Amino acid sequence: MNLRPICHPTSPILPAYPPQTTPMKKFVNDPTAFVPEMLEGLALANPDTLRWVPKYNIIHRTDAPNADKVSVIQGSGSGHEPAHVMAVGRGMLDAACPGGVFAAPPMDYVYECTKLMNTPRGVLHLINNYQGDRMCWDMAREAAEAEGIRIGTVIIDDDVSVQNSTYTVGRRGVAGNFFVIKACGAASEEGRDLDQLVALGQRVNGVVRTMGVALTGCTPPAKGKPIFTLADDEIEVGIGIHGEPGRRRAKLVPADKIVEEMFEAVAGDLPFAKGDRVGLMINGLGGTPISELYLLYRKAALLCRDRGYTVVRNYVGEYCTSLEMAGVSLTLIRLDAELERLLAAPAECPIRVF
Repeated sequence: MNLRPICHPTSPILPAYPPQTTPMKKFVNDPTAFVPEMLEGLALANPDTLRWVPKYNIIHRTDAPNADKVSVIQGSGSGHEPAHVMAVGRGMLDAACPGGVFAAPPMDYVYECTKLMNTPRGVLHLINNYQGDRMCWDMAREAAEAEGIRIGTVIIDDDVSVQNSTYTVGRRGVAGNFFVIKACGAASEEGRDLDQLVALGQRVNGVVRTMGVALTGCTPPAKGKPIFTLADDEIEVGIGIHGEPGRRRAKLVPADKIVEEMFEAVAGDLPFAKGDRVGLMINGLGGTPISELYLLYRKAALLCRDRGYTVVRNYVGEYCTSLEMAGVSLTLIRLDAELERLLAAPAECPIRVF
């Protein structure tokens, strides 16, 4: 069943927030309507491929669910666009159900999204490793399984920066999430069953590592002021995508030094080795010019060459942001023949980067 969008731009989909009291330069109307208005705009911009279900913040493919394949769904906090609602499309996600800005989706959003996308072959939940997300998706899974829906789960925790943080138990799920989406989305289109997709998602998560650095904070619309601030000569090393503290606050150094630190942390964690075929992602956090991202990619690519890694897939752009935060994350994934093929498989979604 496909539900067409019902446009209620003033519907209180997000939790109520206190009135904004601090001046804020953003394109925003009512901060509490920020997410639904964004989702409505996304649906209006892609009428042939996407549908919006306002009551539950669901964005789904117009041709989903498809009885011949497992549905792949995800949803975390908003504010990380294009993750995850802009990764809905053929060869990627079948649906996404985001929560408010930097807030996990309520349990009923996940439950209703799971029911809507249910097929005889089951539903795959891709979950970023944050406490709120884990709790809401776990409760929704239990409710859906009680109704006979088959569900598989993959937890994504690619961030090497810290073991635990404000929102997590264990490592955070960040930009490496897109490699799990892409591989599982492609494999689902090929007809893989639910157990195979769970095993694939876990395998991808096991070979992908990420670390980020921030130059500035960011301002959630409902808050009206930055969630943290940095001095002009400071950076946050190992930042989380919700502004969680990283490994340390440090003085600004040249770009190559920043890349070297991220690269060492990421490459040494798996660890990667000479002869590895890899995918390399330089992900902007929302406020970093593309020119700077390519400058950073230059150094990362040279480091891969010096280590004897062969970069066979590269990604430069915004994949998992933190509103308008100026910053970057570096992701490496170790590839094999199957993962190379799945990452190269055709895909269609609003971000138009795959």
